Amino acid sequence: MAEKKLMYGNHATVEGVIAAGCRFFAGYPITPQNEIPEYMSIRMNEEGGVFLQTESEIAAINMLFGAAAAGKRAMTSSSSPGISLMQEGISYIAGADMPVLVVNVIRGGPGLGNIAPAQSDYYQATRGGGHGDYFTITLAPNSAQELFEFPKLGFELAEKYRNPALILTDGLLGQMMEPVEFSFAPVDPHSLSEPEYALSGCKDRERRVVRSYDLRIGKLEEWNWRRFKKYEEIRKKEQRFEATGCDDADLVVVAYGTCARVSDAAVRMARNNGLKVGLLRPITLWPFPTDVLNGMAKRIEHFLVVEMSCGQMIDDVKLATECRSKIHFHGRPGGGVPNPPEIYEKLTGILGGKK
Repeated sequence: MAEKKLMYGNHATVEGVIAAGCRFFAGYPITPQNEIPEYMSIRMNEEGGVFLQTESEIAAINMLFGAAAAGKRAMTSSSSPGISLMQEGISYIAGADMPVLVVNVIRGGPGLGNIAPAQSDYYQATRGGGHGDYFTITLAPNSAQELFEFPKLGFELAEKYRNPALILTDGLLGQMMEPVEFSFAPVDPHSLSEPEYALSGCKDRERRVVRSYDLRIGKLEEWNWRRFKKYEEIRKKEQRFEATGCDDADLVVVAYGTCARVSDAAVRMARNNGLKVGLLRPITLWPFPTDVLNGMAKRIEHFLVVEMSCGQMIDDVKLATECRSKIHFHGRPGGGVPNPPEIYEKLTGILGGKK
């Protein structure tokens, strides 16, 4: 039986990163993600890795660029304003087709905001975040267990498509404690083969160049169209989701992360009272699970989007369903967390007591 420990979500993230074979971390303190660099400084030292507390978030993301260009698995973590400071660097990394892992433990916003949990960084995460035509592969865990498992998946997807990957979590998931099963064998970083682009010294081989631009006329357009084809492949192959009770549902709740956990309790309340309600949890926010929602819209009249924001994912639900269904919204911004009774009340209001 695999080892199981009671852990904070932020600590589970660190163990997942270590188990995924990453041995380079650069970051800067900001709540509510400070347990990640604090614990990472201990674990990287124990595992013979590199931990750098940088002078800023801008320095951290550019150090990741360098480590990735050298062919190493590299990650950073921050919280909303800090992730905003990293956006130029993430755009450069995407432009250079480099794989890195970024963890955003979202706090309430905008601006400095507060340290309460939120989901108001959805637009930033799923629309690239920085300048230029690019996307980041975005994973949305809803438990400490998934916070342990998703770093490995994030690195694998980032390396498969040579693209930055982002794990979108929040202050609640990061601070709560849950049992975590160490569900896969740790990856030995020495077993990872050197990628073909790695800048590891060119003795006895051709020179390699990693860059995010080409100033020759028409070349940058060619690069962007080539990258567009990659994004289309990701959209087609990497949509991930979890569907519960959707087969016979009159209404499906769409929620991710913390809101998916809360919504699950509300859905069970509805089922216990004879209402046919299901839950669709997007696991990849980009690529968004458009295909399954599009199929559901052919037979389901109502969707309720639950978010800890003023409404951001609702746009993707409308696009996926092509507005063939009635799309409802329940949100709590600025650190407010929905609770099961208020979601259940919203459900009964929509269905009008329909059995």
